[in-house]
Amino acid sequence: MTMKSQTLIALASAIVTVCPASAEENPVGNDIREHTATVEEVNKKISAWDRLHVGGYGEAVYSRYFYSDNYLRYTQPENFKNEKHGRFDIPHVVIYLGYDFGKGWSMSSEIEFEHGGVESAVEIETEEAGEYETEVERGGEVNLEQFYIQKEFFPQLKVRAGLQIIPVGGTNARHEPNQFFGVYRPEGENTIMPCTWREVSISVLGRAGKWGYQLMFMPGLDSERFGNQSWIHDGSASPFEFKIANTFAACARIDNYSFPGLRLSLSGYVGNSFRNTLYPTSSSANDGVHGTVSIGSFDFAYNAHNFIARGYFDYGHLSDAGHISSFNIRMPKNSTSKRQEVASDAMCAGIEAGYDFFSLNPTLVNQKQKFYVFARYDYLNSMFKTHGVSSLEWCRRNKISAGFNWYPIRQVIIKGEYTYGILDRKYNNEPSVSLGVAYVGWFK
Repeated sequence: MTMKSQTLIALASAIVTVCPASAEENPVGNDIREHTATVEEVNKKISAWDRLHVGGYGEAVYSRYFYSDNYLRYTQPENFKNEKHGRFDIPHVVIYLGYDFGKGWSMSSEIEFEHGGVESAVEIETEEAGEYETEVERGGEVNLEQFYIQKEFFPQLKVRAGLQIIPVGGTNARHEPNQFFGVYRPEGENTIMPCTWREVSISVLGRAGKWGYQLMFMPGLDSERFGNQSWIHDGSASPFEFKIANTFAACARIDNYSFPGLRLSLSGYVGNSFRNTLYPTSSSANDGVHGTVSIGSFDFAYNAHNFIARGYFDYGHLSDAGHISSFNIRMPKNSTSKRQEVASDAMCAGIEAGYDFFSLNPTLVNQKQKFYVFARYDYLNSMFKTHGVSSLEWCRRNKISAGFNWYPIRQVIIKGEYTYGILDRKYNNEPSVSLGVAYVGWFK
């Protein structure tokens, strides 16, 4: 092999390294962080401009909800039958920037605008007499979803350091709008866990043959921000200009691709959450309290023969949940705590399947259009086990959905969905219709 050939192969490998593959099951298009070098890129002299990669994704949604959004709808359901409301939303707009420094070194970053603005909002608290509250989800005016430096030694061993997505669950690992059928991300994982869950961390990852892996070390969650409906969802956020690291955590993920078109994945997380706050916790009453969060997850995806199926199952446990509930309820009103009880165990599961009916028409196949008709089922319970904490039945729900995903071109998706949320019989069920448009693609 000539020196020139070796240089070109190394260059192609470096460009791929900047944006590692993470979405083999995508119907049309890859994860935005994946960029494969073309022959033209390999054959031309590389420049600083060539080393820069820009991409992104975004979503715009309209939803009509055939149920009340009054904060008393769960405490006085009989008073809010046959109500409806609607919303326009920009769930996510993300700009991806990546750069290949050469010699296996690269940088990746994602800047996210969530719901069309900064991460500060006013909301009505259902559990606090309908008070208006300003919620600060994370300090800062712009949400930096990811930023990390990566060194690739070889495909089986890469090291990353920086702000990274925690790859626990199906949605966190694969959350772009072409990686789920619904107009919104799956509600189960989007409710009980941070989504997308990101932490300043260090990780080791790679892929060998049919196996991929990732190991990660990071700061623990903040139990002060746990709640009844959202379980640990808000525990990764920080209202400060830094992330408190009084406690630590670790997670791991394994992906298997042994069968054509099929990915099977296991992931898990464990870490302490109590004392990971600025609020004093050093009293003797808190001795021996750790608030250990443990999560186990299985997810899969199948994409072959114009058929796509995806699914997940997550189970989580929080130790010392009763103590943490009492501690949070006593927090001052001006604290960042929800001041709610939190369950010891939470669970969610979901499955979806869709078929591309345009594959039956040769003309549409030649135009590279796709039209998936899908059905979906979700179950979630943020208070699956309470152990002395008041159980709220409305935190347990089933959801049945059906709809379509139309790809007029590779990078654009038009989505429609009807969803029926089924709650305990004492509450009103929650049907809705949503329409959305999204894109996922590269700008250069």
